[in-house]
Amino acid sequence: MQLDLNLLSAFDALLEEGSVNGAAARLHVTAPAMSRSLGRIRRSTGDQILVRTGRTMTPTPYAVAVREQVHELLHQVQGVLAPSRALDLATLERTFTLRWHDSLVALSGPALLSAVRAEAPGVRLRFLAESSSDTPELRRGEVDLEANAGPPGASDIRTESVGGTRLVIALRKGHPLTRLGTVSAEQYAAAEHVTVSRRGNLGNAVDEALARLGLTRRVVATVPTEAAALEFARGSDLLICVPEVTTRPADADHGLAVLPLPLELPSAPVHLSWHQRYDTDHAHAWLRGLARSALTRCGASS
Repeated sequence: MQLDLNLLSAFDALLEEGSVNGAAARLHVTAPAMSRSLGRIRRSTGDQILVRTGRTMTPTPYAVAVREQVHELLHQVQGVLAPSRALDLATLERTFTLRWHDSLVALSGPALLSAVRAEAPGVRLRFLAESSSDTPELRRGEVDLEANAGPPGASDIRTESVGGTRLVIALRKGHPLTRLGTVSAEQYAAAEHVTVSRRGNLGNAVDEALARLGLTRRVVATVPTEAAALEFARGSDLLICVPEVTTRPADADHGLAVLPLPLELPSAPVHLSWHQRYDTDHAHAWLRGLARSALTRCGASS
């Protein structure tokens, strides 16, 4: 078979975007050109790949089945054909997908995007929300770079520590406890609390530390993001235990106060993680460097 490897890029873009127009925009070609590529892919595979359902297009079972394989194969081909090509940031056209903790997106995402656009205006960033369960997107090549507290344990995932931030209590300004300046473990446990858990867990390491002191606290709710938790605290007498770096934008808005946490707990770590396939990818290494700098400048590293 005589196959045009450009079809592989088109195939990957079509499966990622789920539409001819989206794939055309991603690869910076016209919609008619992408339609012709889709036709050639259909003839080569004997499958429709995308079928229209109302106003949208839906991938066929075959397309869903080969999506990961196509994405992986494209990266392999790119690595084989250009293993040592010098990186030209001015002409680089690439979309990076990042799964970062929501507070890190808010704090460091703007700085990262600004740095990226200054050096490589053709690069786009896709920030995804954290999942409620551990997901293999790094392995599948669907996510380029993760930044969160927990390093993956798989041997093929590279992880780099970029620092940490201490845990603090966030509460509304005017809360009775703010007049004290500091609170004891007993005073902390006696209050009502909201926890942050993408899995919906009501308890965490704070409860374990309290238990060692013979104390328990009442958790009345759990929410998936720290941004949501801070809103609960802003309008009530609930306490939130969060990384200090999370409270900086909220504190600047004069809506919340911050008190030291009266418990012996380690700092909340921040890790960057990526799949080993990108170790020698010059563009990915460039992005990792900018991400590291953005996290450091915005205070995620200490």
